[in-house]
Amino acid sequence: MKQIKIEKSMKSSRLKQLLEFLKEDPNDAFTLYAIATEYKSTDPGKAKIYFDKLLGEHENYIGTYYHAAKLYAAMDLRDQAEEIFKKGIEKSLSQGNQHAHRELLSAYNEFLFEDEE
Repeated sequence: MKQIKIEKSMKSSRLKQLLEFLKEDPNDAFTLYAIATEYKSTDPGKAKIYFDKLLGEHENYIGTYYHAAKLYAAMDLRDQAEEIFKKGIEKSLSQGNQHAHRELLSAYNEFLFEDEE
């Protein structure tokens, strides 16, 4: 139980620090991404807000696509999740980012398979 409290405290202080960084540079893609991923497990609605901002304003930040699509799928926003996967696959290919391309393609295929069950 003590370990859980320490982890929550660390996560909370990390999030506070990230939000301070965001105040200093409200358009920094990495900070937005880090905040979105911090919120992903505790407040998916807030995570979605940050992922949406990234998708709209930083569409070349390739790391966003995998996590945003997974979040949308978990929120049962399957049509939007599929579009995010597709756009991420396209962007990663156009950027020559083979690692991200493989990860997105694999996650998208898994997503499609889940849809068939």
